[in-house]
Amino acid sequence: MERTSRLSTLDTGTQGWINGFIGVVIFSGSLPATRLAVMAFDPVFLTMIRATLAGLLGLLLLRLFKAKRPARDQWMPLVIVALGVVIGFPLLTALALQYVTSAHSIVFIGLLPLA
Repeated sequence: MERTSRLSTLDTGTQGWINGFIGVVIFSGSLPATRLAVMAFDPVFLTMIRATLAGLLGLLLLRLFKAKRPARDQWMPLVIVALGVVIGFPLLTALALQYVTSAHSIVFIGLLPLA
């Protein structure tokens, strides 16, 4: 008799909501952690360390799963997104968290989708 987990029997919409909720819970800890980190480290250094760790982990996973290389026409959009997601957002957030509380910044980041 094969046993299936409850999660595998959920429809994709429900799984999406659950995964989204998990992502929000995990992300909610990143701003307080960044606030604590900028008290001891320079925001640029902190951003570079985060980008380096993310890059190494990404490289490891790409090698592990033997992912194909992006096509030539996909490189420029990837670079633009990477600059914003890996450098821009974390650096600007770290710089801002030197002057405002993490609770204050969570409110503003929560309002970004409305903008």
